[in-house]
Amino acid sequence: MKVTLFKQDSRTGSESLTTLTAEALMGRMQSPTKADSKYVNGLRRIIPLLRGRKSHYEYIDRLPRVCPSLEWQRKGTDGKEVLRYNGIVLLEVNRLTGRGEAERVKAKARLFPQTLAAFVGSSGESVKIWVAFTLPDGTLPQQRDWYEKFHAHAYRLAVNCYQPLLPFSITLKEASPEISFRLTMDELAYYNPEVAPFRMEQPLTFPDEMTFREKRQQGDSPLARLEPDSDTLVSVHRLYEMTLAHTLEGITGWKRGNDLQPLLVKLAEACFRSGIPEEETVRQTLAHYPETDEVTLRTLVHTLYQECKGFGESPSLSGDQAILLRMKEFMERRYEFRFNTLTGETEYRKRDSIHFYFKPADRRARNSMAMDALEEGICVWDRDVDRYLGSDRIPIYNPIEDYLWSTGKWDGHDRIRELADCVPCMNGGCWRELFYRWFLSMVAHWRGMDRMHGNSTVPVLIGAQGYRKSTFCRLILPPELRFAYTDSLDFRSKRDAEMALGRFLLINLDEFDQISSNQQGFLKHLLQKPVLNLRKPYATSVQEVRRYASFIATSNHADLLNDPSGSRRFICIEVTEPIRTEITFNYRQLYAQAMQALNQGERYWLDDADEELLKQENRQFEQTTPLEAALCSMTRRARNEREGEEETLMEIAEQLNKRSRILKLKLTTGNISYLGRLMRKYGFTSRRTNRGMLYRIVWL
Repeated sequence: MKVTLFKQDSRTGSESLTTLTAEALMGRMQSPTKADSKYVNGLRRIIPLLRGRKSHYEYIDRLPRVCPSLEWQRKGTDGKEVLRYNGIVLLEVNRLTGRGEAERVKAKARLFPQTLAAFVGSSGESVKIWVAFTLPDGTLPQQRDWYEKFHAHAYRLAVNCYQPLLPFSITLKEASPEISFRLTMDELAYYNPEVAPFRMEQPLTFPDEMTFREKRQQGDSPLARLEPDSDTLVSVHRLYEMTLAHTLEGITGWKRGNDLQPLLVKLAEACFRSGIPEEETVRQTLAHYPETDEVTLRTLVHTLYQECKGFGESPSLSGDQAILLRMKEFMERRYEFRFNTLTGETEYRKRDSIHFYFKPADRRARNSMAMDALEEGICVWDRDVDRYLGSDRIPIYNPIEDYLWSTGKWDGHDRIRELADCVPCMNGGCWRELFYRWFLSMVAHWRGMDRMHGNSTVPVLIGAQGYRKSTFCRLILPPELRFAYTDSLDFRSKRDAEMALGRFLLINLDEFDQISSNQQGFLKHLLQKPVLNLRKPYATSVQEVRRYASFIATSNHADLLNDPSGSRRFICIEVTEPIRTEITFNYRQLYAQAMQALNQGERYWLDDADEELLKQENRQFEQTTPLEAALCSMTRRARNEREGEEETLMEIAEQLNKRSRILKLKLTTGNISYLGRLMRKYGFTSRRTNRGMLYRIVWL
């Protein structure tokens, strides 16, 4: 891939073009020329001094501009034309305080295998991120109309995927492939030549979103301005009812059965001032007072509508009603809202062509909305905004269901087992089939197909450091849902750990071998918990919360299982070499396969044969405690009923202590129970007597 550098001569106005490979450009950034270093350092020194002034850095044009998305070539003497589209989306994080924040952004960007490069901008207060995209077949569109549409949709996808994990906001810009930036220097620039690009279908149209200015201009009637997105009939009915109630309050002593003429005259005048169309006034009045002669009513209303002036200037609303409707119109005109059922937060975005990414409506955002409303002359308080955003006026949005039901029809290619094959291991056949069941179970529980059981099976990737185990875990989720991935589960706070089951889709138990034996019991509780009964922050009562989370784990050590019963919950697999994470998957087809399998009723749970296979496979990953070692070396099970002796667990424990020089087993309830599980694990026969449980054992 090649990128183009543009340099403008301020004296002559001519423009020079230089083409470099991406690798060569990264080398120039990491080891800049003397001239590049001089101008970039000069820019970084002077920027703090120029804030708030109209001055500019006089040598700014000495730094060429880099266009990563397109490769250009010279056309004629002064012109240029596009030679090739590179499929690179440029994301910018600006307004950083310094190098520390920039390195935080780069560290997060490196977690994405789709990140081709990440480096500090020429100002020293920004980070540029290059995100790679291709079509499903690995190619890129080259016709201008096609690659512009492709780039516009790719930019949106990149922002939606990267923003949840970045610590600072992405600066939204026009999604144009011609966007460029000043050449910079960063000795710690990140560059990944083995990038795994996003694969995206060729869009047929540009993203189509109405701006809030267009929204404001789409209707001129007062009714449309009050409730622009409401059904017209519903809105008219609501406004008419308010107008009628206001009119009846103004006529003292009038009751149904009295002469209608005084009421109809005042009602028609009020409807005119409220901005209700003439025909609707007639229709609504006939519905309320069917005894009225229609011809007489139409003549009366038509005459008043011809004589009166100021249509729609004085709606018959109370002060509070008018403020409420004005605030509702303001909020729906300027913003778009949704309540995310997964995060439990109200999200918003501005109604313009740039702000397409939904952000949490936190306290800062809500205060800004109240200030914007006051600037438009709408007298609202922050509590009014809070009331509106916390009401059922906000539509519900479930990101999981939205994604799963938009995956489309499966093309028949087995991508789930193909994903499992990215993990090099000794028992690949067993692993790919168990991973397939676990993947179906994960999707099934996202859909809520089983509310009686949790997804209690956990794949455990065991291998050396640098084998990309954690990266693989993150790649299981599609980019659109990676905001719901975590590898930070705090077992010290049981309440927070349980809340994570309803907040995240996939939880990685990183360094699984570091989970203490005291925490293993709580982990089993989490694994098999189907629903959550807890009190959310600031809530007044305990609520049932749906569980979404499935688990996966990683470890550098093989001896990590300590359950003598067989550890049937864990799919342990030894990774023999680095996992292939550079492969790009069509995630929509990956999850379309799971959706089709579930819709056809395919089994997504492990049956008895699978669990027995797991027990056998997991033997090599079980910890051997001193007690277990002593039991295996000093005893064996009896071949028949005449062989050996029958002893209680307490007697067996005392004998083990006497015969071993090292073992000093404390005769506690927990140790005795553990010994019993070991006896059952190794097949020692037992029977219940008045002395308690007796085990037949042969001492060696």
